[in-house]
Amino acid sequence: MSRLRTFGSPGRYFQGPGAIGELAGLAAGFGAKAPMVVADAVVKALLQERLAAALGPRTCFADFSGECTAAEIDRLARQAGDIGADLILGVGGGKAIDTAKGVRIQRPVPLVIIPTIASNDSPTSRIAVVYTDEHQLLEVRRMDSNPDVVLVDTSVIAAAPLRFFVSGIGDALSKKFEAAQCLGSGSDNFYGGRPPLIATTIANACYETIRVHAEPALAALRRGELDEHVEQTVEATILLSGMAFENGGLSIAHSLTRGLSIVPGVAAALHGEQVAWGLLVQWVLEDRTEEFLADQLAFYRRIGLPRTLRELGLQGDPADAAATIAQDSWARAPYIRALAHPIDPARLEAAIRMTERFASS
Repeated sequence: MSRLRTFGSPGRYFQGPGAIGELAGLAAGFGAKAPMVVADAVVKALLQERLAAALGPRTCFADFSGECTAAEIDRLARQAGDIGADLILGVGGGKAIDTAKGVRIQRPVPLVIIPTIASNDSPTSRIAVVYTDEHQLLEVRRMDSNPDVVLVDTSVIAAAPLRFFVSGIGDALSKKFEAAQCLGSGSDNFYGGRPPLIATTIANACYETIRVHAEPALAALRRGELDEHVEQTVEATILLSGMAFENGGLSIAHSLTRGLSIVPGVAAALHGEQVAWGLLVQWVLEDRTEEFLADQLAFYRRIGLPRTLRELGLQGDPADAAATIAQDSWARAPYIRALAHPIDPARLEAAIRMTERFASS
């Protein structure tokens, strides 16, 4: 019997300038008496006053260290238990968001996610990526359901450094191609079932939106404007990208982040920057034409996405790094084999080397 098609999504999604204004009503709807906010010092300085006004005097602002580690999750989960937290809020970038998800796994109360940057698609998903103290990817944890609410205040997103916005574009760009490989290889999505047809529709819409709106969105942000191009791009990088990867699945582009996480220099690159580079390797493995690759590299150049390991921050020999990335990703990435035609570590390493040559030319 065929596996069931499965689909998931956040409970509710709000996006636009001033979206944080919805928080008071949402918290009241959950009956929250003791909310707990997971946010780092920078985010608290930016938003604590607004959040406290919306959530009430019993709100606990956890002293989040800034790193999503198993020890940090355990510590904050204990704190949530001590105060009787009945609503968890993850506010900030991916680390704060994933730490809040880790707390929610241990303390099953409603979860609200408020991203302050659009650097990746973690806000809508039930996935929490946990790192070691040395910032090497350790494991992926899963909540039993997606966040109850995602609030994307684009006036906050627009005020963040542009590098984060560009990283989100890189992360979202891959979803069309990774979902296609998962479907072609018969791989599971992140709910343990077959990708439904809507996953492909979402993934394709994500890519098309990025290609149409990302460049004018960046131009608008550089002018200090928040326009429809920005709104469309944010929706693609957070909502569409998140739903595409969970329901459509991942492939080579994301798999290579495992190996990249252990390469000095490169490990410090943002997630979306790493994924964008990994997507180039996936395209080489897919035997894309030179014309296709040239078009994508030109887009990368205009957007500001990395095209080579050196642009990702590599200080050493790319050939040595290629072997390390291929071997470690093959050993540790759970979706490294989600490709319509089979590969092996040697072919993966060769594709990395070929990508470096083509992108450097």
